[in-house]
Amino acid sequence: MIRKAKENDIPRILELLSQVNDVHAEGRPDFFKKGQRKYEEAELKNILNDDVTPVFVCEEDGDVKGYAFCVIQDLSKCSNLHPDKSLYIDDICVDEKYRRHGVGKKLYDYVIQYAKDKNCFNVTLNVWDKNPEAKAFYENMGMKVQKVCMEVVL
Repeated sequence: MIRKAKENDIPRILELLSQVNDVHAEGRPDFFKKGQRKYEEAELKNILNDDVTPVFVCEEDGDVKGYAFCVIQDLSKCSNLHPDKSLYIDDICVDEKYRRHGVGKKLYDYVIQYAKDKNCFNVTLNVWDKNPEAKAFYENMGMKVQKVCMEVVL
């Protein structure tokens, strides 16, 4: 079952945030700090209580197996753009023991339908180049490259 996350999901979401951070730290140890996470409890409470930043969880058998952090972006003030709204997937994580069991697809499909229901023009996300499994997953879901972010490490 996919549903909006609630405050009592925060401890489990914190565990999953650590998992996804460590995946990124393995690929980019120069950039990500292993053993850390993107948000802390107080930040999560604010995110969960903001309609612009919906968070969805996949719960099965009483366990949160994954999450999707989203941001609804208002593009209506951009005079050079046609669309009014876009949904940005800030983060999707599936617990490592539930990967390749369809949890990510369920979350992704739910987010796509949510974006359609909110009349969003598109759904976007960023994926790290050093995370080939995530890239392959999103490509399998039908996502295409929109733009490329480049860097030079100094």
